[in-house]
Amino acid sequence: MTPVSSPAPHGLSQLRTVQVLGGGNAVSGAHVRSLAAGLVARGVKVTVCAPDDAERTYDFTGTGADHVHVPRSSDPVSVAALRAVCADADLVHAHGLHASFRAALALGGRRVRTPLVVTRHDRVHAEGARAHLLRVLERRVMKAATVVLGATSELVDGARRTGARDARLGPVALPARPCREGESDDPDGKRLKIRAELGAVGRPLLITVGSLEQHRGYDVLLDAARAWCRLDPVPLVVVAGEGPLRAELLRRIDDEGLPVVLIGSRDDVTDLLAAADLVLLPSRREARSVLAQEALHTRVPLVASDVGGIPELVGEAAELVPEGDAEALADAVVRLLADPGRCEELRDEGTRQAATWPTEDETVAQVLSVYDELTLPTPLL
Repeated sequence: MTPVSSPAPHGLSQLRTVQVLGGGNAVSGAHVRSLAAGLVARGVKVTVCAPDDAERTYDFTGTGADHVHVPRSSDPVSVAALRAVCADADLVHAHGLHASFRAALALGGRRVRTPLVVTRHDRVHAEGARAHLLRVLERRVMKAATVVLGATSELVDGARRTGARDARLGPVALPARPCREGESDDPDGKRLKIRAELGAVGRPLLITVGSLEQHRGYDVLLDAARAWCRLDPVPLVVVAGEGPLRAELLRRIDDEGLPVVLIGSRDDVTDLLAAADLVLLPSRREARSVLAQEALHTRVPLVASDVGGIPELVGEAAELVPEGDAEALADAVVRLLADPGRCEELRDEGTRQAATWPTEDETVAQVLSVYDELTLPTPLL
């Protein structure tokens, strides 16, 4: 259902905003949809500039926003299309490095400066010549932005080092998961069914979720899994996700006889986590991890790398291990599997920690306060 818009506040004309999104990963795409819904409900006009496939995935128009197809490319045609949409905007808000670079190009050279807000959801990583190019783009974006919102303190500090004039913490709320049609009212029965489907009857189930890429640390996970082969019963490690490392990981699993299965991309991640004994996050880098948030919300003990925004996000509600340390990861899992009392402590601490995170409504309110700061006229003294 399309939200009912409230009238513009204080009798002012309706605030016109443009949200710019590139391809849109799961975090930024869901955030823009949540933001669009909340802003429209508060009487703000929202136009989302994003590729058509992002509109099909996130249904921005279903929130009451307008959608304009703008390709991922930063070529002159794409920039010109974005410039035309932004011509009448009171403020432009871009999400992600490439979308922010396109927005900076589209707004460049204008006589009247339109405020540009940039949200950093994650750090950008690359190697070789591409790494140099991304650093150049990042510096350009940080200097062009009126305000930079970082999802973690680490991202805020990085923005300041890269040249941002005004960088602030802007945590991104985890969007509420919609109820699926026909969803079971028997969570215990569903849990048992999923464990049976995965082959985890009578043995511990360890789950991780994420694209099969180098920074996810799956090589460390497989190293740790060798130690778990000595346990009785042997835990089953389930990896949900797809990516370029699939063939390489499968070879290791087969060659070393590891108790690990790759189940591909899934749309029932919350149910998978609820069926698990432990959730694992062995990443080499993370910002505001969706998996960590889902684990704590689902009350499943989490073992995670002590990297990036993870310590700030989870506080005392997870077992943190050094990045890249397979032995520490293996030992933490063994300890938790043998200590139900500690697992219960982590579940309770996770519930308390999750209650400190901003809601979607609070996130929208914070973003709108930034918009007001940048667009409302300064009162005369």
